[in-house]
Amino acid sequence: MSDACCGPQDPRETAADTAARGADEDHGPERLWQVRELRLALVAAVVLAAGWLTGLGGAERVGAGLELVAAVVAAATFVPGTLRGLPRRRIGVATLMTIALIGAVLLGQTVEAAMLGILFSVAEGLEHYAIARTRRGLRALLGLVPPTATVLRGGAEVRVAPDELVIGDRLVLRPGERAATDGVVRAGRTSLDLSAITGESVPVEAGPGDVLHAGAINGGGAVEVEVTARAADSSLARIVHVVEQAQERKGGGQRLADRVAKPLVPAIMVLAAAIAGVGALLGDPLLWAERALVVLVAASPCALAISVPLTAVAAVGAASRQGALVKGGAALEELGKVGVVALDKTGTLTRNAPAVVAVLPVAGAGRAEVLSVAAALEARSEHPLARAVLDASAPAAVAEDVTAVPGHGLTGVLDGRALRLGKPGWVPPGPLAGEVDRWQAEGATVVLVERDGALLGAVAVRDELRPEAAEVVAGLRGLGIGTAMLTGDNRRTATALAERAGITTVHAELLPEDKARIVADLRGRRPVAMVGDGVNDAPALATADVGIAMGAMGADVAIETADVALMGEDLRHLPQVLAHARHARRVMLQNMALSLVIIGALIPLAGFGLLGLATVVLVHESAEVLVILNAVRAARITPLPHVRVPDSPAALNLTVTPAGPRSDGCCEHC
Repeated sequence: MSDACCGPQDPRETAADTAARGADEDHGPERLWQVRELRLALVAAVVLAAGWLTGLGGAERVGAGLELVAAVVAAATFVPGTLRGLPRRRIGVATLMTIALIGAVLLGQTVEAAMLGILFSVAEGLEHYAIARTRRGLRALLGLVPPTATVLRGGAEVRVAPDELVIGDRLVLRPGERAATDGVVRAGRTSLDLSAITGESVPVEAGPGDVLHAGAINGGGAVEVEVTARAADSSLARIVHVVEQAQERKGGGQRLADRVAKPLVPAIMVLAAAIAGVGALLGDPLLWAERALVVLVAASPCALAISVPLTAVAAVGAASRQGALVKGGAALEELGKVGVVALDKTGTLTRNAPAVVAVLPVAGAGRAEVLSVAAALEARSEHPLARAVLDASAPAAVAEDVTAVPGHGLTGVLDGRALRLGKPGWVPPGPLAGEVDRWQAEGATVVLVERDGALLGAVAVRDELRPEAAEVVAGLRGLGIGTAMLTGDNRRTATALAERAGITTVHAELLPEDKARIVADLRGRRPVAMVGDGVNDAPALATADVGIAMGAMGADVAIETADVALMGEDLRHLPQVLAHARHARRVMLQNMALSLVIIGALIPLAGFGLLGLATVVLVHESAEVLVILNAVRAARITPLPHVRVPDSPAALNLTVTPAGPRSDGCCEHC
């Protein structure tokens, strides 16, 4: 708190100083009794009580001396720092408190001065403790890294510190052990517990070739892992770094609090001086000086200055422990206002693992022949659907002279015979028309295969819907948040998937710029969050009020592109983080309203002499403690209300909006 809450950072403070100060805060006191401000406040309170009792016993001079000592002890928590900041023109809340405390002592009100110092120290200590506890929770993520790791070097197992691991080391991970850094499984099979990292409770199966992230717990057999990143550069370390930076970013509410608090401090000083000066001309100078000090304390915007930052720190840290990276107060506030969520289909609503679900050859052709010809053309494509065809077929020759026909498909030559693959309509479905229509109605993407002008067959590929998709959409609806699907896929496939997920608004056959345009249109009605993969959906993510990247664990691009990154693959994190942001935003608004009401009520009461210094100090500092305690509530994750998933999503009234003909040379099966 102190001056930093309302004054600018000292320009002479170096980056190293800032980092060191941040490290001290992160590793701050673990118990209340370890907080320096609280210990000094307790000592001052004991001394003040002793002085009061001594005075009652008749030793008034000794009692007054003890009261003065109590004021000095309490002032030790903030007065020295305030005086050091004055030559640097650092004026803040603590400056007002210092003036008030010194003025009260000079006016002989040592009891009131001691009370002011004690209560201000208690509030400052509680804030320090609350921030340190929140940041300790975040830093505890790094505690997921074990103190030692076992590696194979020179044919023997060696125990080393994680910092000694180098890229290429072969890490041995036994059952129950945590991974010290990122790597790729090279030998053995196991199940990985990622709950502490991504918030997902279901273990993930892993075998040779699968990626393993730092902090993952080996829940099965022993595996050997090739190290792909140093411990300091692991995905877990990057996540902690991103959230630490995010906690420093200011949101709209915090900027508003700053805009009010910063000019308020010098204005209060001018007001107090005016009250003392004008009052001295009209009446008793000491009386009006006392009133000026009371106004100085009453108008202090300390609670306002800390109300939003402390809430943001608590909420961002709590979200990170639940598998969501929220990039600071700005993103948190926007997330709390979201009224519509636009969801990309591939990789968000679906598993992003398309597979061939059906192959139908015409009479005289075989299933293997259809797949072989399709694979000969798709071998030149990098599209995920092409990969599905290649995975389903046996190794085949690669076609020559492969050409993409804009908006239609692919052509090529194999063994002197002309091949063609593309969407129904460009390649006539012939006798397969009925089956093609049925597959598309069931959400599959269909391509037809032709050789020398004769139809060979049809291949249906489908990227399956995530099993939790319908539950998530129902959960968003329960929060009063609308949903819309944005996809480049054809209308029939998009419609089928939307029906199964319970989404009523579908925008199909979109290019990346189309998605950005639709998101911009949606923003005209309500704040919009766009959920995508963080790369292909970058224009839409940037256009939305909040961009949310799915499955960002270990993906630098996703973490950097979006305002919010969901670390796991479980889509249920989405309604959870939205509900959490709404709760945090309510806490922010409550704190700001309480702070402004207290200031607005105390100033006139103090100015007209209706409240004394002791009463104003008690009310003011009690309000600050209340704001701190309320801000800590933002760290609580509220369970989502139970929602019923519609039994028949297909009965919903769908609004399907195509973007029009594709013009990028990509066929419909893309």
